[in-house]
Amino acid sequence: MSAKPPRSLVVAAAVLFLVSSTAASCSEEETRVRLGEAARGTVSEIVEAPGSVTARAAATVSAPSAGTLDDLRVESGQRVSKGQVLAVIDAPDVQARRRSAERALDEASRGGPRIGGTSGFTAVRRKTDKQAADAFDQARDAAGKITDPALREVLLKQVDAAKQQYDAASAAAGAALRSVQQGVASLGEAVSSLSAAQRLQAQQAYELADAAVEALTLRAPVAGVVQLGGTSSGGSSLSDLLAAGGPAAPQSAGGGNTLPGVDEAVPRGAYVAAGTPILTVVDVSRLGLTAEVDETDVLLVKAGVMATVELDAATGASYPATVRAIDLLPTTSSRGGVSYKVRLDLGGGKGADGEPAPTPRPGMSAVVRLQVREADDAVTVPASAIINVDGKDTVWAVRGDSFERVPVTLGVQGEDVVQVTDGLDAGQRIAVSGADEIQPGDRPA
Repeated sequence: MSAKPPRSLVVAAAVLFLVSSTAASCSEEETRVRLGEAARGTVSEIVEAPGSVTARAAATVSAPSAGTLDDLRVESGQRVSKGQVLAVIDAPDVQARRRSAERALDEASRGGPRIGGTSGFTAVRRKTDKQAADAFDQARDAAGKITDPALREVLLKQVDAAKQQYDAASAAAGAALRSVQQGVASLGEAVSSLSAAQRLQAQQAYELADAAVEALTLRAPVAGVVQLGGTSSGGSSLSDLLAAGGPAAPQSAGGGNTLPGVDEAVPRGAYVAAGTPILTVVDVSRLGLTAEVDETDVLLVKAGVMATVELDAATGASYPATVRAIDLLPTTSSRGGVSYKVRLDLGGGKGADGEPAPTPRPGMSAVVRLQVREADDAVTVPASAIINVDGKDTVWAVRGDSFERVPVTLGVQGEDVVQVTDGLDAGQRIAVSGADEIQPGDRPA
C-alpha cells in the first residue's frame, strides 16, 4: 500500500483539521501515525502550466518593391492609428512603369489601331494580348512581393479582375473578326471592338501600375505601437506572441546577421530590397496568454475557467486571466511530451502592496494557475490520508476501538487536501499520516 500521488496542485480554503498524535504502539517516536478528522471546507483544484504573454495582433510592414527609404514618419515606441502613413519608399522602376502606362493610355484614347485587312487585325490583336499579359504578369509579380497579407490579397484580386475583364474584351474582338470572315459583319465593326479592347488594356495597365506606386506609401495595417525593423531572429516567432496565433512575419533584413551594438532598423535613405521589413506595429490594446497544459490535465480545462498568473518579470504581482479557447491539435511541450495550448485573456494585475502591477510585454514568461474545479462545503481529508488498496482509494478510519479500512470516492484532488464524495462523513476520525504503518486490527493510542 502506498499514498496516492496527486494529479494536480490544490489550494484549500476554510479547511480545519484537528490533528492529534496517536500510534499503533505506545511511543510517538516509534510511529508516524497521526489522527485527525474529516472536515468540511472549500477545495479548489489547480492545474499549473508555463505560459507567455501575447499581443492582440501584430503586423510587419515591408518594402513592396526595391528602392530607397525616402521618408520615415514615425519613431520606435510611437502609437499609431490604423491607416496612418508610416513611411514612403522611392522605387524608380515602379514609378517609370506607371509613366509608361500613362503614355500608352493617352495614345489609346486618341485613336484606334491602324489595320490593313483581317491579317493586320490579327497581328494587332496578338500584340494587344501580349501587352496585356505582360502587364498582368508584372502586376502579379509586384503584388506577390508585398508581405502585408491584406494588401497583397487586395492587389492580386485587382489583377485577377482586370484579367477577366480584358479576356472578355479580347474574346469579343475575336468574335467580331470571325463575323467579318463569315461575311455577317463589317471590318469597321471588328476594328471598333478591337479598339475597345486596346483602350481597356491600356486603362488596366495604368491602374495596376498606379496601385503599385500607391503601395509604396506604407500605412499601418493595425492600430498599435511601432517597433522599427522586423521581428528578432532569435527567441519566439511572431505567431507565438499573438493572441490569435496569426501568421509569422518575415525576419529583419540581413537574416539576423546584424553586428552587435548596431541598430537593425533601416535608416532613412537606405536601399531596401523587396520584402525588407521596415517596421512592425504591435496591437497591445488587449493582452493575452498562451499556456502549455499537459495532456493529462487538458480535459479539465474549459472555456471560462479563471486563472491567476505570475510573471518572472514582476515579482510579487498577480494577474487575473480567463480561458478563451483550447487548441484541438497538440504541440511538443517545452518540458517534453505532449501538451495543448490554452489561450487566455489577461487582466490588470496588482502588486504585493495592492498597487497596480506593471503592464506586461508580449513574450514575457509566466506561470499560469488554472482553477479547473472547485468544491464548496465538501467533506475533505489530507491527501496523505489516502492509500491505494487493490486499485481502490482507501482511508484508515477509527471505528470503535480499532482501525478499519474504508473505501472512498474522491472528487477534487490535490497536493494538500482532497474531496471525499462518498465513504466518509465530516467529523469521522481517520489516520492522516503514517497510514502505511497500520495493520488490520491495530488500535489507536
